[in-house]
Amino acid sequence: MTSASEFDAALFRVKREVEELNDTALSRIQYDTLFNDKVLNALNTKDLKNAIEDYAQRYNELLSASTYFKKGTFDYYNAGQIAKSLADNGFFAAKHTVKLNSDDGTREIIDKKELETVIVKEKEAILADEPLRRKFDDVARQLMRNAELREFYNCVCDDQAILSRLSNPEGLKQDVIKAYLKLHEDLYNDWTNKYDAAKQRRRELEEIAREQTTQWETVIEIFNGRFFVPFKLEAKNKAQVLLGLDSIIDLGFTYVDGKDTAEIDRNELLTSLSTGERKALYVLNVIFEIETRMAANQETLVIVDDLADSFDYRNKYAIIQYLKDMSEDGLFKMLIMTHNFDFFRTVESRFVGYTNCLMGTKNENGVSLARAAGIRNVFANDWKINFYKDPKKKIASIPFLRNLVEMTTGENTRAYLDLTSMLHWKEGSDTITIGHLDGIYNEICQEKGNSGNHQALVFDVLMAEAENCLSAGAGMNLENKIVLAIAIRLLAERHVIGKIADSSFVARLQKNQARGLFDEFKSRFPDDQNATAILDRVSLMTPENIHVNSFMYEPIIDMSDDHLRKLFAEVKELI
Repeated sequence: MTSASEFDAALFRVKREVEELNDTALSRIQYDTLFNDKVLNALNTKDLKNAIEDYAQRYNELLSASTYFKKGTFDYYNAGQIAKSLADNGFFAAKHTVKLNSDDGTREIIDKKELETVIVKEKEAILADEPLRRKFDDVARQLMRNAELREFYNCVCDDQAILSRLSNPEGLKQDVIKAYLKLHEDLYNDWTNKYDAAKQRRRELEEIAREQTTQWETVIEIFNGRFFVPFKLEAKNKAQVLLGLDSIIDLGFTYVDGKDTAEIDRNELLTSLSTGERKALYVLNVIFEIETRMAANQETLVIVDDLADSFDYRNKYAIIQYLKDMSEDGLFKMLIMTHNFDFFRTVESRFVGYTNCLMGTKNENGVSLARAAGIRNVFANDWKINFYKDPKKKIASIPFLRNLVEMTTGENTRAYLDLTSMLHWKEGSDTITIGHLDGIYNEICQEKGNSGNHQALVFDVLMAEAENCLSAGAGMNLENKIVLAIAIRLLAERHVIGKIADSSFVARLQKNQARGLFDEFKSRFPDDQNATAILDRVSLMTPENIHVNSFMYEPIIDMSDDHLRKLFAEVKELI
């Protein structure tokens, strides 16, 4: 099937041929009668095709031998058209004459009737040729076998000259169409002029469109400028979209590797991108929707749900910056939800504000929201301030204090070894007092505080606070998790040390004490599957909670303390 654009191009292509056409003789042909599928299929059958070719050959031979007719320029139909045209235009009435040349001399025609008589006689002489008649009858017999070709047969009978052209149906088809156009040349010329003008105007509009910035181009510039991906975007059909010829933008992708670039198919590109890079590409649609609403001054509530999940840090900060830009537009209100604590903390620091940050907690009554805690340095902003007021936060500060000692005076100092004995079961772990912990804290943080219960043992306070954690209310409970983790590991290590009863082995454990103890327990007591399972969970769940620092404690926040509460009870049951 030919498209509208192809049909227009074909009509325009034959313009010169229509201009040079001298007559409209073939416009008499009924196109649908001659050029339908049934007729064309029949004309391609071997027998009928051969019969038509034989007829055409004999017809052309007779035409060449004719006294007055000449193939292609002055056959009997053209002659009849000339006779009619001359008479209609008063040629003979003005006493003009026509001279017909032949091998026998020249014959002068003085009126229409005489000219028509000459034409009819010449036509009859050709059609009366016996060999031609036999060839026509051969064609007719084949056509009459098929009732569907009856109309075509009648057409051929009325105008046998058509049959001489059917050996080349495609050529005849084009000539018929050109004859139609010639017959209505004024309308045809009007159409071609308008087509030319429209084509020129379209070129002008496309040029204007290329110079204009579309909404999509704005979005693409934002994407290319902010996101770090191994490709660049471009709008391939910008002008067509502006003109309304295309409804959807066609994105082009150029893969970039240093100075080397190559165009790449979208589906092929997606197979080579990381999860984060594919998600960055998805964000392109989000940006387009936002920019469209900005341009339309449309007030919008935007709900962002873990948008930066799987992004690398560069693209995570790129989307945060874009969210910040949105927040500065008074038409946009945002509800941002995330499980990613680093994203949460960065958003708070960039544009949301502490008072607008909430944390959700799931409990037996459903999900509750509370003011966010510990977004920034929890040790400096909370636990340090409450070190002498809240024993739970005092115990939770031990890992932070050990980190500070490690970074300043080193691992071989008395303070570092004592703080380690509060986190790992060592000889003397159950003799360290709160007063001694206060002294270490005062020295590190340059404080002069006192807890009041300086004779109490750190281990006893730890166990008491761990028990309190079991009944604590729902919330982030960062200090609860650290207290429970320390208590769990100390109890587990003490139990294993007591079971293996090998002080020389324990003394040799200088690094990774918990792991070394638990592995030794498994090798000595392979049948104690219950204890092994509990110790495996201790190894899995407590390290991140204990070795937390003031910069990265996201794993603890993401983990519910329900599991730690259950594990604490299991370890107590074990011993």
